[in-house]
Amino acid sequence: MAEDAEAAAECGGGGDSGAGACEPGVAPIKAQYRTTKERFHQYLDADQREDACQETPEGDPEGSDLTEPEAKRIRLEDGQENGKAEATAEPPEQQQAPKRARGQNKSRPHVKPTHYDKERLCPSLLQESATCAFGDRCRFLHDVGRYLESKPADLGPRCVLYDTFGRCPYGVTCRFAGAHLGPGGQNLVQEEVVARCVHLPPVRNGLNRALQQQLRKRQVCFERAEQALRRLTQSPRPAGIPETTVATATPEQNSCHAPLDTTGGAGTPRGSPVSTCGPLTDEDIIRLRPCEKKQLDISGKLYLAPLTTCGNLPFRRICKRFGADVTCGEMAVCTNLLQGQMSEWALLKRHPCEDIFGVQLEGAFPDTMTKCAELLNRTIDVDFVDINVGCPIDLVYKKGGGCALMNRSAKFQQIVRGVNEVLDVPVTVKMRTGVQERVSLAHRLLPELRDWGVALVTLHGRSREQRYTRLADWPYIKQCAEVASPMPLFGNGDILSFEDANCAMQTGVAGVMIARGALLKPWLFTEIKEQRHWDISSSERLDILRDFTHYGLEHWGSDTQGVERTRRFLLEWLSFLCRYVPVGLLERLPQRINERPPYYLGRDHLETLMASQQAADWIRISEMLLGPVPPGFAFLPKHKANAYK
Repeated sequence: MAEDAEAAAECGGGGDSGAGACEPGVAPIKAQYRTTKERFHQYLDADQREDACQETPEGDPEGSDLTEPEAKRIRLEDGQENGKAEATAEPPEQQQAPKRARGQNKSRPHVKPTHYDKERLCPSLLQESATCAFGDRCRFLHDVGRYLESKPADLGPRCVLYDTFGRCPYGVTCRFAGAHLGPGGQNLVQEEVVARCVHLPPVRNGLNRALQQQLRKRQVCFERAEQALRRLTQSPRPAGIPETTVATATPEQNSCHAPLDTTGGAGTPRGSPVSTCGPLTDEDIIRLRPCEKKQLDISGKLYLAPLTTCGNLPFRRICKRFGADVTCGEMAVCTNLLQGQMSEWALLKRHPCEDIFGVQLEGAFPDTMTKCAELLNRTIDVDFVDINVGCPIDLVYKKGGGCALMNRSAKFQQIVRGVNEVLDVPVTVKMRTGVQERVSLAHRLLPELRDWGVALVTLHGRSREQRYTRLADWPYIKQCAEVASPMPLFGNGDILSFEDANCAMQTGVAGVMIARGALLKPWLFTEIKEQRHWDISSSERLDILRDFTHYGLEHWGSDTQGVERTRRFLLEWLSFLCRYVPVGLLERLPQRINERPPYYLGRDHLETLMASQQAADWIRISEMLLGPVPPGFAFLPKHKANAYK
């Protein structure tokens, strides 16, 4: 996380006192806990060596073994020796101070989950099918005995899926298969638990195979979207918008799909009535007026931001348990959804505990966004759809999406109006103050968004150019809340305590959205609702991580691929959790989000381990919960600034 030395002036802060506040931009920790980088790592390394020398008990029910696997320990030692040899071989005059890593790790090492299993069992055996659909051409194993010979050892004696649902659908491929395999290798079933779970509401918003095939073959018809786009392109140029910014291309020219033949024949003018198939209903003819749409009343509620990578369904379940009122899925690219990509549709899944849930769409063109909105309107169950106008990454910005829409007012208007027309649920917008640091655009766009039919706007108090190098501009958010009235506006940025949330609400916003604060401490929602600082213990924090792994195994599966996917998202989350400083160690409350934690020794070993900013120690924590990492495993966090060396 990039820090700024000017952070001391944040709203609600008090005067710093004591020795811990001598260094700007660093969290003030009590003197008895502070240490140096060398002593910090010596403490963890010494404990690691002691654990390696001790015999590990077999069958630990909670998987709380702190020792490193032998292969991994050898790799670490070899890497340290090679690093020392390279350092000694380089002349002192050529050695330079290491440059602080910032930005994204775009070339991260990644082992595909399919490579973890050398021998993979045919899915037909797991589905108990009579025959394999591929016959002799099948690339997978059909010999269960041979598969079990090469399968790695179980990671624990209990299977989360078997205990929760009464049956594990992964059978012998489950990494906890010993909990539900009979003497003959058959998959056991708890009939009572299965009968009880039949009445539980399932996870919603999945993509069925038939719809996926239709999307891939471009056989889905978007009549409602086509009509809305035709009206938008034929409407007169909006007042105040230069002629050069008005879209001149037809929706088909901007679309990633082939044009749909909805006119009944070649050469028919586009203005002719659309041919229909089947009987007409009132829904086909009568459109909902804006006042008849489902209302979105979330004023005063705590809104968990749509967090890319870390805002997955298991993490949202954790936040819901601690008091989050509104949740939103990760940013989904509309073109990927229209192509039927399973990985993109997985971002739309909704757990039964998410009572107020929305999805966020990203796109640069009105045709793809409107068609995607119509598709979601008739296939998934959500309470609102959010349009992403705040994504700052180059991959999105250079294509005209995300923050770039703030400078493309004509396209922005067509997207909002088109999406709003085809949806039966409210439309919201998440945006930044602007693109450039000194040129704010939000206050000029908010009145237009209100006129375009947006139900709610969330404003992140930074520009694209600033990223996280400055504090959120809450005085500007206050100005925008007045301009946007009566449309509700939520504020977002730098909320890490209930004092920060109280100060934010004093600006006149309808509510607060919490993003990084939830990653650093998901119990922040409880602190805000109970107006207190929670000095949470390291064992309680480990229990939260254990619950996350259980939710992850339910969501991604308990086979090798599911376990390693759960581990990957756990490690990404740990790259943020390490920045949290326990309340009992601070000289001054609360911790500021822009203050980096210094090196300190916690009140126990686990608290110290959780404060480590090295990826190797995050892997140790993951091994306590998910067992040893596979051979050749490597991890770097998504952002370079998350792993200090």
